[in-house]
Amino acid sequence: MDLVALFPPHAQPSVTDALLAEGFRPVPVTSASDVIDGQPGDGWALLLLDIGDDAHKALELGEEVSRMAGVPVFALARPDQLGEVAEAGFLADFMAAELPNPELGIRLSRIRGSDLSDAVELVSHRDLTLNLATYQATIAGEPVDLTFMEYELLRFFVTNPGRVWSREQILSKVWGYDYYGGSRTVDVHVRRLRVKLGEERASWISTVRSVGYRFS
Repeated sequence: MDLVALFPPHAQPSVTDALLAEGFRPVPVTSASDVIDGQPGDGWALLLLDIGDDAHKALELGEEVSRMAGVPVFALARPDQLGEVAEAGFLADFMAAELPNPELGIRLSRIRGSDLSDAVELVSHRDLTLNLATYQATIAGEPVDLTFMEYELLRFFVTNPGRVWSREQILSKVWGYDYYGGSRTVDVHVRRLRVKLGEERASWISTVRSVGYRFS
């Protein structure tokens, strides 16, 4: 059973139930050092943050874990916290805490990547290469540091070049369902991707006014 570091340690029972239903075993943690120093032999599947009232503390802990240990970080947030959480570039994904728990299970499964076992190993665009098995991206042979959802969005663009996609279509195709965060989530992730692709390649993702985005 994959181990999930859970912060804060006293999470809602429904969150624990959702983790167990997806084959994860939650392990309560109280600090970043609990996660980093207590990493099991096979590694953490992810760190799940239940943001709660102290968003700054939770996000600070998550950023440290992501930076120091490379553990994917998933956040549950109140609707009024989604704007702040969306700007946290280290997150693999996030959702509103009040959404139905079946959605939480779907997202956790996507982070684990269990639906990619039969996928083609590599896809490329010019000097960009994506390894679908390892979630690694390289440009001209140099690694690009992407979060899970940044990678998923870039993979979607690379495998669907030329066509103009609306923000709503991208949300449906990449996130897989009607996403609570709305179209702003797409804009935030596109902005991050452009920065990480670099000035010479940022234009691969073009904005089509009043419609959405095109990758070419």
